[in-house]
Amino acid sequence: MHRSPWWFHQFETLVNHFIELVVPFFLFLGRRMCIVHGLLQILFQVLLIISGNLSFLNWLTIVPSIACFDDSSLGFLFSSRRGGVKERVAEMQLKEAAGEQLPLGCYVRKVVNISFGLLIAYLSIPVVLNLLNSRQVMNTSFNPLRIVNTYGAFGSITKERTEVVLQGTSSLDPNDPAAVWEEYDFKCKPGDLKRRPCFITPYHYRLDWLMWFAAFQTYEQNEWIIHLAGKLLAQEEETLSLMATNPFVGRAPPRWIRGEHFKYKFSRPGGKHASEGRWWIRKRIGPYFPPRQPPGPEEVLRRQELAVPRAGLMEEDEQGQEGLAGEEGEQSAPLQTTCLGSVCVFYPYPCLHIFYRRFPANLSTCCCGLVFLIFLFLSVHPSRHSLA
Repeated sequence: MHRSPWWFHQFETLVNHFIELVVPFFLFLGRRMCIVHGLLQILFQVLLIISGNLSFLNWLTIVPSIACFDDSSLGFLFSSRRGGVKERVAEMQLKEAAGEQLPLGCYVRKVVNISFGLLIAYLSIPVVLNLLNSRQVMNTSFNPLRIVNTYGAFGSITKERTEVVLQGTSSLDPNDPAAVWEEYDFKCKPGDLKRRPCFITPYHYRLDWLMWFAAFQTYEQNEWIIHLAGKLLAQEEETLSLMATNPFVGRAPPRWIRGEHFKYKFSRPGGKHASEGRWWIRKRIGPYFPPRQPPGPEEVLRRQELAVPRAGLMEEDEQGQEGLAGEEGEQSAPLQTTCLGSVCVFYPYPCLHIFYRRFPANLSTCCCGLVFLIFLFLSVHPSRHSLA
């Protein structure tokens, strides 16, 4: 799709604006238009999943769209056996239509729904004011509960893709023109020019994502990348597990590590680079951060906020320095490698649907709850690694 003609990209933009700005109002135009809204939103997100790599974002956006379908639309998903969910929901709706007394749980559910609706409306006041403000703030929470907030994936869209490439060398002098610098490859982000772009949705490689954003700024604004370099210098196994390749496997760790800044773009199909098996073309921008060595004893003590002896420090060999770097890694704070489900956004659409349809319990809310539980289960990931 990246190499599609200009008219196709203009059509994509038009469809994007229509679905995001016009289609949401279909919710208020009756049952059929509400279902059309749900179908269009789910189809739109599926297209983004196929053509993009936005981890779990599009999957979470599909969840509130399920609330656009009523029981008659979702009935085929449930068993028709006697005493099943489908039969119980139908009985409750018949009782409500006949004016019969409903179970206490139905009234409790209505009170909870209305309470949540009022809470969302109250907490949305500063969010709406921020939306109308000329100095709109994105990705900000306006209350300690973080139930309602402003969200925006990007404040602006860049036209070029820049990447930080980490390189290591065993040379004693990093400024030696004969020094051989070998690259560390990440699991998903662009690096090796001949590696096909990955497809990992709904999983999320947290470190690759951070490296992409770090390329927009300087390393002084992203101090964690210097800590990452220190972990690689120490050959820390947990940190290396976050990488796709380690050029120094089975060898002594590198003496120096540096960051290089490159501009990446796709190779043209049928062109010279594509015929050589290259997916990417890159051009060096310059250094991202200068070559770094493993931290010495004084630096390790200073990072741990311990007193540095003025005299009598024993000289450490390279193995001792690696041990200190490893100890520093053990005491640092853990960083989870995946944030699948770590961003829990409360969508008001299910509540809106409950108010609009006035069903005490329906199959659409059951589907929403089931999907939410699946994402909650997937968010529990056992691997945690230390980078900071």
